[in-house]
Amino acid sequence: MKKWKPAPREAVEAFEMSTSGLSVAEPRKMFGYSCVFAKGNMFAGLHEAGMVLRLPDEQRAEFLRLKGAAQFEPMPGRVMREYVVVQRVLLNAPEKLRAWVEKSLAYVSSLPAKPKKSSGVGRGSKSPKK
Repeated sequence: MKKWKPAPREAVEAFEMSTSGLSVAEPRKMFGYSCVFAKGNMFAGLHEAGMVLRLPDEQRAEFLRLKGAAQFEPMPGRVMREYVVVQRVLLNAPEKLRAWVEKSLAYVSSLPAKPKKSSGVGRGSKSPKK
């Protein structure tokens, strides 16, 4: 199993600044990385590749035309179609990055909510006999 490297510090700082204050954001960890979800769907997160965003087709195509932008490929040959890696120049442009984060949030908010998974607590367990 692959051991993930920490996300670049620059991406962590940009992620924290650009996602703070989003009241509908649900922070969670995914593979040990900080991510934010809305309605059970991830819209922004961190990875060893940097900061990633989920965008609809048209906005993703626009984003990928920006210099240095790339599709998110967490493992060779495993492209996550709707996700892009935020390029370094955008990590250093807080207002522009926040605008893209808000586009990502708007997109994910338009998707159907993912059902919450059961935690498994109590399933199949019996209370101890006295």
